[in-house]
Amino acid sequence: MSQSIQHSINNQRALLTELIGTALSDYAGRILPQMDEAEKLDECLRKAFNALDHCKYVYVLDANGVQLSSTINRYGADAEARGRDRSERPYMLPNMQDASLDFNLSEAYISRNKKRPSVTAIQTIRDASGQRVGFLGVDYDLRELPHSNVMYEEPSQWRQIKGDPAIRQGVFFQQRVESVMDRHIDNVLSVHEALMLDHGVHHVQIHFSSSRSTIWHVDDPYVYRILTMDELSDPGICMAYPRRPYFERAIVLPQEIGQILKLFKTLRFTDETIYLRYGSLNIVNGKVGLNFSCDGTHYLNHDEFLAKGMDFWFGGENFPQAIVPAVPVDEERLDEVVEEIASTGCIQVNKLLYALEKDEVPEVLAGFNHDERDYIYRELKSVMDVYEGGVCGL
Repeated sequence: MSQSIQHSINNQRALLTELIGTALSDYAGRILPQMDEAEKLDECLRKAFNALDHCKYVYVLDANGVQLSSTINRYGADAEARGRDRSERPYMLPNMQDASLDFNLSEAYISRNKKRPSVTAIQTIRDASGQRVGFLGVDYDLRELPHSNVMYEEPSQWRQIKGDPAIRQGVFFQQRVESVMDRHIDNVLSVHEALMLDHGVHHVQIHFSSSRSTIWHVDDPYVYRILTMDELSDPGICMAYPRRPYFERAIVLPQEIGQILKLFKTLRFTDETIYLRYGSLNIVNGKVGLNFSCDGTHYLNHDEFLAKGMDFWFGGENFPQAIVPAVPVDEERLDEVVEEIASTGCIQVNKLLYALEKDEVPEVLAGFNHDERDYIYRELKSVMDVYEGGVCGL
């Protein structure tokens, strides 16, 4: 099942919480008797590296978030850090605001000194009566922490990314200028089809406006190759790449490649104002990418792309409604709608998100256009990502 990138991050944070939380809780008990003497406290923290795997820096704060110890690393101690007030640091705020919170793993941030992605774990230190007397802080470099083997998967639903606002505002004052590739479009597309079918190319980006292509080959997938019109205009370019059977990992059927490329051509020439600047196809994940003259970019599954007719892209009156919204959305009004929907609870919100991902229009959103529904979907999705992270105790 495809997961959002936030879900993947939450899963990784859950793994780290389980790994780190118990160790910090156990070590906090050793620190309690030493908190009144800074030198003994530092000596206790030096031994922490034997018990706390992967940590970069350790330190102890009092109940008000003021540092009592030096900042200790594996190679020494920074005594000047004593007396530093950390109470307003983002990683401290959850513990400072909630006296019942025992452990918190911060969101990732860029460290001040090394400029590296890092996280901080804060463990509350309590006395025998359960009163909060301080905090154990441990900083981790993300490079040095263990990671799960589950890689984030690109979401399957249609994604639209708006580009440069300056280009969008001037889109109706421009007109397509014929490129060299435009004049040889049929031959160029035939060359791309042959490269993908018979010569091991699994990913192409065809830049119609700048008359060039970027390709990736299964024999050398970490390196891309740039083909200009000098190469693309010569069908002999195929001889420069070894013959390979159609890639076994491909989910795009061989006969669908030509159909997709022909649709690229149609989107390039149908309208002189709104036209395709470049199209991409990856036969392994089946993704089609489209970038238009308004600088809007779409990513969608190849079968969905093939199923859409030209009326979808250009409307019944040849107007590019799916590419350029007719009017900007009223974000202030839609934020009120998002807040009202969110108040119905996570079950109802998830049902609505699921319906939108299936291209269904829930009754509550029937009065909104495509771009308004898209805005509501993205805002609700971000709300649910935060909510689900909280439920997990992260």
